[in-house]
Amino acid sequence: MAKIVYGVSGSGSGHSSRAREMMTHLRAQGHELLGVSYDRGYRNLKDDFDMFDVPGLHIVAIQNRISKLQTAIKNLKSLTGGISKFREFKETVFNEFQPDVVITDFEPTTAYMANHRDLPLISIDNQHRMRYMEYPCPAILRKDALVTETVIRAFVPKPDISLITTFYYGEVKNDRTFLFPPILRQSVLDARPSDEGHILVYFTQEFESFMAMLDEFPRKRFLVYGAGHEGEEGNFSFRPFSLDGFLADLASSKAVISTAGFTLMTEALQLAKPMLALPMGGQFEQELNAHLLEDIGYGKNGRKADAETIGDFLYRIPEYQEALESYKPQDNRAILAKLDELLADDSALAKRFHEKRKGKLAPGPKKIKQKAC
Repeated sequence: MAKIVYGVSGSGSGHSSRAREMMTHLRAQGHELLGVSYDRGYRNLKDDFDMFDVPGLHIVAIQNRISKLQTAIKNLKSLTGGISKFREFKETVFNEFQPDVVITDFEPTTAYMANHRDLPLISIDNQHRMRYMEYPCPAILRKDALVTETVIRAFVPKPDISLITTFYYGEVKNDRTFLFPPILRQSVLDARPSDEGHILVYFTQEFESFMAMLDEFPRKRFLVYGAGHEGEEGNFSFRPFSLDGFLADLASSKAVISTAGFTLMTEALQLAKPMLALPMGGQFEQELNAHLLEDIGYGKNGRKADAETIGDFLYRIPEYQEALESYKPQDNRAILAKLDELLADDSALAKRFHEKRKGKLAPGPKKIKQKAC
């Protein structure tokens, strides 16, 4: 069995939700784990796994648009004491624990230390589809696509193997990259969808202007999460956040209106719920999620967030529901099997990919790339 350091981005809850499923499986297989994360990722995992808290990067959004100034200020504040914390991280996580393999879900300190210590590095995330997978990209987003790929390279410079979760399957750019269905919580896999007629609305940041637009649809019932308060106001029901309550409302909804984060979008797809995806301004991944969702026909890109967009989405819900009949619900077995394969026999295959990436083994046949972003 392997000793594994598992780095998890602390931004939002999607990374830690995905990591929880993977870490639970790895522990059940007998591997020894030490998790590394920050902020929400650390808080979500610390009670169930051995975790180390590191300084992390933060994104601040105002009215569903990234604020570069506030993001810079918040990150500068978080770096106070960062050098001493990094020394503690290096001593505890790598010198004392002495891992055989490092896995990262878009967490940079573990990725850099894996490269520094010459250890096999496995990335498990949805971000690397924007680096190692071909995908259709609108002309207006091509500059952002290049910038995003640069950021991904900076966060995880040299992964030996990339296990990418995606709902869109493009051609991969190398033979060390593998595509899998989204990793879903067991509670989502167990959920049974129904249609009680309400529209689930979810925001992670303040977004009052959009809420005002929903007032133009008094015949629709909206269950709202993330508003910062609770209670009944006309056709709006403001809910306190609860994992179980949220999932129950998602599974019984007619459709979803939310920011275009990957986790909720893929949970909605699993439960066959059309989605109006509102990409956060300045965040290319959400722009891409919304574009691909609309391109496939499972929902609408809410890049232009106005009452007309909302009305068009609500009118076309039956059309999206019909398209979603072709979406095949998935579970996590394929990616878990691949991870088991990489770690079997003292992580032999992971080590082989590591040597191959460094150029010490002959490369496989070069894949033909199709034109994309």
